[in-house]
Amino acid sequence: MQLLTTPNHTMNFLNIGCGSVFDQDWINLDVDPYSKDVKTWDVRKGLPFADNSLDACYSSHVVEHLTSIEAQKLLGECFRVLKRGGVIRLVVPDLEAIARLYLNTLTQIDMRKSEAELNYDWMMLELYDQYDWMMLELYDQTVRSYSGGEMGKYLLAKKNQEFVRSRIGMEAENYWNPIEALKPKIISKLSSKFSNQALQKLRISISSFLVRILNGKEVETAFREAIFRNSGEIHKWMYDRFSLSRLLEECGFVNIKICQAHESSITDFNSYSLDIIDGKVRKPDSLFIEALKP
Repeated sequence: MQLLTTPNHTMNFLNIGCGSVFDQDWINLDVDPYSKDVKTWDVRKGLPFADNSLDACYSSHVVEHLTSIEAQKLLGECFRVLKRGGVIRLVVPDLEAIARLYLNTLTQIDMRKSEAELNYDWMMLELYDQYDWMMLELYDQTVRSYSGGEMGKYLLAKKNQEFVRSRIGMEAENYWNPIEALKPKIISKLSSKFSNQALQKLRISISSFLVRILNGKEVETAFREAIFRNSGEIHKWMYDRFSLSRLLEECGFVNIKICQAHESSITDFNSYSLDIIDGKVRKPDSLFIEALKP
């Protein structure tokens, strides 16, 4: 593995799988970068840094896109590259909170039905919408076979917006107001990314055509689904406070603690607008957890 040089900063902070949310004072990695300020890297290959060279590793909504084995390897790599006393901060969808809200919604529906009303009132319709959304949170990004999935259709319908916004925050705005939601520093960087995406689509289309000619439509459909499911969009595992804490512990980390979005042991963390942007939590449906390398 060719090692990347760390910048000559007082603190070396790493943002793993940053997507469109990053700070130029950090080392930013992503498999499909939005910007020249982000280094192209597939974290499944390890981390391209020397042992004991970084002060913090941060990852938001990345490890759930890896298999459980890949996630364990990545956290092991974080442990390797962190200095003694270095901080790891992970942000993932909170399986416990999703499950609790799903069960609570189901209970509320049962209670309304038990009142034996002849007509479903607006409260029942709202609960049904909430139930539908919670089912999507539980399963859609794991089972979908095309980009956006059924969750994307729900978001485009702009139903139950206040509740949906309370669950996924800025991600909803990306569907409802896609242009306004993009950061100004990203807009000028998008042309190369779109060019790469167009080239990739062309390659897939040509490959799909050849598969169909040789093997038929059914095999082509399976081929396209396999390509999508390895694109990085789907969730391959989910975590709660217990399972993620245990995984960090198995990788050697100590002082594991559940945080709020605005709480961090990383120096001046909130000034970088990663989990809190313009005073709002970017991903409210998240579990925030930190630990230290002893």
